Amino acid sequence: MAMNYNSKDEVDGGPPCPPGGTAKTRRPDNTAFKQQRLPAWQPILTAGTVLPTFFIIGLIFIPIGIGIFVTSNNIREIEGNVFMYYGLSNFYQNHRRYVKSRDDSQLNGDSSALLNPSKECEPYRRNEDKPIAPCGAIANSMFNDTLELFLIGNDSYPTPITLKKKGIAWWTDKNIKFRNPSGAESLEERFKGTTKPVNWLNPVYMLDSDPDNNGFVNEDFIVWMRTAALPTFRKLYRLIERKSDLHPTLPAGRYYLNITYNYPVHSFDGRKRMILSTISWMGGKNPFLGIAYIAIGSISFLLGVVLLVINHKYRNSSNTADITI
Repeated sequence: MAMNYNSKDEVDGGPPCPPGGTAKTRRPDNTAFKQQRLPAWQPILTAGTVLPTFFIIGLIFIPIGIGIFVTSNNIREIEGNVFMYYGLSNFYQNHRRYVKSRDDSQLNGDSSALLNPSKECEPYRRNEDKPIAPCGAIANSMFNDTLELFLIGNDSYPTPITLKKKGIAWWTDKNIKFRNPSGAESLEERFKGTTKPVNWLNPVYMLDSDPDNNGFVNEDFIVWMRTAALPTFRKLYRLIERKSDLHPTLPAGRYYLNITYNYPVHSFDGRKRMILSTISWMGGKNPFLGIAYIAIGSISFLLGVVLLVINHKYRNSSNTADITI
């Protein structure tokens, strides 16, 4: 049966409906949003609006940057709790494949993921026909040097400084993201059927003698698993608590740092370092944020000056041309 084409049908959205039926149409509802009748505003950029913006940004950012930079540089290592960090250089934890090389379900204590890790962990997923726990390149490259600090007194006998290894990880990581496999048996039994990462000296259930700091909830391990954004970074290693308000946390004197070297850095042309620092309202010592604010503020202020000169020059030239004509 042939059907006649009517251009009016296309405009109206279709042929008329039969009597008693519901009209069918593709026409949008007659609303301001669907008919695109909403009011619009388009800024007009002029010298009167752009130049003040550059100057305001410069005047705000430069003092903030100076304040942050001075605060960061005033952080000292003698008052309050002292934080011990280890630092690495030229280590790219932000590489895409490296960041993805982990199994969050396994780290959260999932029993099925423990024995069948994610394929994202390749080539550190299985070893010797056993699943690796924890799997992935991040866990496999965990920093494992041991740092010990001693104070050398007048009698030249070194006194060990108490280094607290708990309380260095984020609370959400320790209590939510990382969990050991559930069960009433020993931790070793719960990890039965798995093997340690290739570069580790001990299996995951032997990271610490403290059961609250062993396995996937070991805080050194948790800190390492939070990847850094830049190739030069520091990670919290230990906490030195202040015992008395009458005495500094680390009194003046000679100190001896004992390092058990387990972590090679020659393969990626890196460097290791140890940092002792206190913290302020903005965290540890890090001048980058202050320098960034100062740089952005200075650039904005300089651009404002340049644009002001250009505007003044060409506006005067335009006025002179109008008078000449």
